[in-house]
Amino acid sequence: MLRVDVEKQLGEFSLHATFTSEGRVTGLFGASGAGKSSLINMIAGLLRPDRGTIVIDGDVVDDIAAGIHVPTWRRRIGYVFQDARLFPHLDVAQNLDYGRRMNRLAPDAAQRARVVELLDIGALLDRRPGKLSGGERQRVALGRALLSKPRLLLLDEPLGALDEARKLEILPYLVRLRDEANVPMVYVSHDAAELRQLATQIVMLRQGRVTSFGGVKVLT
Repeated sequence: MLRVDVEKQLGEFSLHATFTSEGRVTGLFGASGAGKSSLINMIAGLLRPDRGTIVIDGDVVDDIAAGIHVPTWRRRIGYVFQDARLFPHLDVAQNLDYGRRMNRLAPDAAQRARVVELLDIGALLDRRPGKLSGGERQRVALGRALLSKPRLLLLDEPLGALDEARKLEILPYLVRLRDEANVPMVYVSHDAAELRQLATQIVMLRQGRVTSFGGVKVLT
């Protein structure tokens, strides 16, 4: 469960968003400048609200009135950006292991095997990021995030930098994540067709305000 009730002033732009989602994939939908990335960054703890609360899985991570702001590294959140942000000097296997080591988690061979199989990246493990396609890099970034054992996975336009062929390549893996990984996701996109395939609930943003909330029917 994700409960958000926040306000944030960013220069002349004001963001005021309130919603509660229990969906497997909560889609944040809106045009560029609607406030999607600012909102997901507040959920991640990278941006502090001016007012309000954020509750993840029953755990209060922001309550401005009570002086609570849990830092990003303690929120148990995986974050996948538009660019994969893999370490170029590490091979895929080492990149996958980075999230686990940074969170001081014990090795879990069974989980690693499941994630590698889920994302079909077993043949890539000894390659460097420079030898991967854009779609392959995003699959590795997804695997790295999952291996940090997050309770919530944030994806900020993860297909935004890919051409249509690469988008079609990676979409089935995102659907598999939704159906098999058992980790709730918040997915930012301005592509309605993308969200129709992936999201179970939609938060529609316009000029910093939630204008609709519900199933994918709100996209019609």
